[in-house]
Amino acid sequence: MSAAIRGRTIVITGASGGIGEAAALRLARAGARLCLVARRADELTRVQNLVRALGGEAWIYPTDLSQPAEVEACADALLAEHARIDVLVNNAGRSIRRRVTDSFERMHDYERTMALNYFAAVRLTLRLLPGMVERDDGHVVNVSSLSALMPTPRFSAYVASKCALEGFSRTLAAEMSGRNVAVSVINFPLVKTAMSAPTAVYRYLPQMSTDKAAGWIVRAIETRRYRIVNRFGEAWNAATALAPDPTVKWTGHLFRVVGARLQRRADRDAAPEHEA
Repeated sequence: MSAAIRGRTIVITGASGGIGEAAALRLARAGARLCLVARRADELTRVQNLVRALGGEAWIYPTDLSQPAEVEACADALLAEHARIDVLVNNAGRSIRRRVTDSFERMHDYERTMALNYFAAVRLTLRLLPGMVERDDGHVVNVSSLSALMPTPRFSAYVASKCALEGFSRTLAAEMSGRNVAVSVINFPLVKTAMSAPTAVYRYLPQMSTDKAAGWIVRAIETRRYRIVNRFGEAWNAATALAPDPTVKWTGHLFRVVGARLQRRADRDAAPEHEA
């Protein structure tokens, strides 16, 4: 791992907590030079101090990635302050859990999700990729989700943004074929983060730890494989591609039945003790 990572300059978005923070610490131990990007300057400083305590190097770039002008300013600073960017990890993201039928007056949910999950990642890639192409050396790692590989009710805004990012990634990977510029997509299952915490039903589902998720990012950088995913995701993706009609119908039924049970359990556990 150290040979693939040591001394490399790696940009991580969404680095102020969760998967991004855990990845920064893992990569710091392996000797990477880290550029940490996120909206909260105080949390970025905290992660920077943790990296330095491990003997690593880290620079912070407080940026609201949902704002195009701030993404451009961040890219300007990265290119001005570092001779080369070796790896870009587009990890920052937002998730919205809401039925389409509850979203008729909420077009802004789709716009703000695309702004961060897709447009910010593409904008930053377009700014940092030219140096990688010129050197014929670089790597873009795009964080996606299992939900992009299967029918996933209640997440139309989130899934659409991740599917857009996957489409961009596939095209870019094909265009980079024959060059030493790699593209990786990581399809995470449910990860226990601050983003997933508000959804009560997730407490009753298996959740990957942020440290294990960070290990997937390290593996992507080390192996330069196009896709990092578990066997469950591979199987569901194959089923969706080979038999879309029954897979979509069965998945919708499964989500309704299991989701209703989990919601009843969450409501029961949340009820005051005297009402139980």
